[in-house]
Amino acid sequence: MESLFLALDFEDKHQARTFLHNHQLTGVPVKVGMELYYKEGPSLLYELKEAGHPIFLDLKLYDIPTTVYRTMRNMGSLALDFVNVHATGGSTMIRAAKEGLQDGGADQTKLLAVTVLTSFEEETMQREWRVTDSLHELVGHYARLGQENGADGVVCSPHEAMSIQKECGEDFYRMTPGIRLRTDEQEDQKRTATPSLAREMGASGIVVGRSVTRSTTPEATYERLKKEWERHVNETTVS
Repeated sequence: MESLFLALDFEDKHQARTFLHNHQLTGVPVKVGMELYYKEGPSLLYELKEAGHPIFLDLKLYDIPTTVYRTMRNMGSLALDFVNVHATGGSTMIRAAKEGLQDGGADQTKLLAVTVLTSFEEETMQREWRVTDSLHELVGHYARLGQENGADGVVCSPHEAMSIQKECGEDFYRMTPGIRLRTDEQEDQKRTATPSLAREMGASGIVVGRSVTRSTTPEATYERLKKEWERHVNETTVS
């Protein structure tokens, strides 16, 4: 299973295609988010699949169960590797998402439940959401909710991955965004980590973005991140 995804945070598919082609990144696993998908639609995903890219479609669906079910069912023909929904949508919505994928013929597509966005810190979460749980407690609750209702894993920060692994098991996938090189700025994501630290913390997969797309040497930066990640994956497997 693919475990390192490059976030295609571009305004349109021309920019995305040009970037991948110019920097010899053909066939690498990619994450397509709302900005690009809402601009280009499913045709972009067909093009990426045709070019050999595994795809994580990051739309973070959050709606009534019937709407989410129908949306996921319609995604069945896209042959996606990962899709996600917000765990805050609740148990019925998560089950509906899984059923939609299955009824759409997407049995191989993994459903991830988004826990708490990496842009949130505990103080902000407690103040704005008016919850008293710690961030770790809330993330753990959403992970269990996802697992109990058919999700194959979660999207979480690297800092919660280990506790989720212990509670939900190794096979419950832990996709972690906010992955940076040690020299990068955090910007809007607060709970970040390097590839090696993410692996040590229990991540199953990682998403890299600005470290590569804003680099003056994108291909070399991607390979550096990949080698760091794969080295620690192999060390973990051996141990």
